[in-house]
Amino acid sequence: MPLSEDEQRILTEIEQHLYASDPGLARQVGSTTVYSEALRGVRWSLVGVVLGLVLTVALLNVNFGLSFVLGFGPMLLSAWFLQRNLRRLGKTGLDQATKSLHTHALREYLGNASERARERFKRDEPDS
Repeated sequence: MPLSEDEQRILTEIEQHLYASDPGLARQVGSTTVYSEALRGVRWSLVGVVLGLVLTVALLNVNFGLSFVLGFGPMLLSAWFLQRNLRRLGKTGLDQATKSLHTHALREYLGNASERARERFKRDEPDS
């Protein structure tokens, strides 16, 4: 059910007041989604898996037990957190996150390219 004009006006006033009183909070609320925490967990878990793999391979030359404890154990724990966060994220969250990443990156790239092109081909108007 769409909002009435009066409700839209009230909502707009509240939003403008929030931006005026606390722009940092407004920016944070505007950029945060339901899936932000799970996506952050996925990123950190991937970093843990990669670091665990690197440690496992690097420490295999030193000692097998040390490699298992300092490399494989944390890698296994990170993989468990990764699957847990991916389940929390779900298919919808993953689709939304990848779509927003692609759209934002493409928009950023094309926006910068068009700005650079405008600056490059900007003509200086001769004074009359």
